[in-house]
Amino acid sequence: MHLPRRSYSTVNDGGDEYAGGAARSVVWGTRPRTLVLDPSLGGMIATLVMALGLAAGCAGGGSTAGGQPSATDALPSYSLSIADARGQVARALALDGLQLIDARQPFRPPESAALAAAPRGIFQVVLPDDPSHGFIAIYEFRDEASAAAAGREQAAYLGSGPGRVQFPPDTQHLIRQSGTTLITYSWSAANSSDARAPAILVDLATVGTGIAVPR
Repeated sequence: MHLPRRSYSTVNDGGDEYAGGAARSVVWGTRPRTLVLDPSLGGMIATLVMALGLAAGCAGGGSTAGGQPSATDALPSYSLSIADARGQVARALALDGLQLIDARQPFRPPESAALAAAPRGIFQVVLPDDPSHGFIAIYEFRDEASAAAAGREQAAYLGSGPGRVQFPPDTQHLIRQSGTTLITYSWSAANSSDARAPAILVDLATVGTGIAVPR
């Protein structure tokens, strides 16, 4: 049985086709190829099958590029200054066997205007018996003077009426400055159910320099 021949053509600028190629031969080059329809029934079927194959290949390539984001896309991102302060905090807590992790649930402590506008990292001390507490916030500022001013502003806010009403009466606040960063932590003994929690304040007091909160 004689099968109809299929025809293809390419854009030819003379640089990527073989010289002297037959008119109905397949010429492979780096330029995109255009399908030329053979008017016979067999040619049309073959051309259609090849066109569908090319379309499927394009679709497959698109789905690969638009795949689901990897787990690393969800990891938090913060500056080197915050990362350095985080390391100091983690090492201080480790002395009491406490572990510091990146917070896995939303948390935003009451903040003065300067802290509310600053870049931050939110972390949490692992407290198996009290998983909803133990949050530590680390803020970054453009220089040490700005960090110190922001720390004093936050201390004044926490000691004011609007600041006090947002915490239980027995809450103890801690603000520590380490270079261009501020480390803040608040703890209420009456609302803590993990025996490890009291050590957090003690350990954090060894990091940087303290900024007193008015009582």
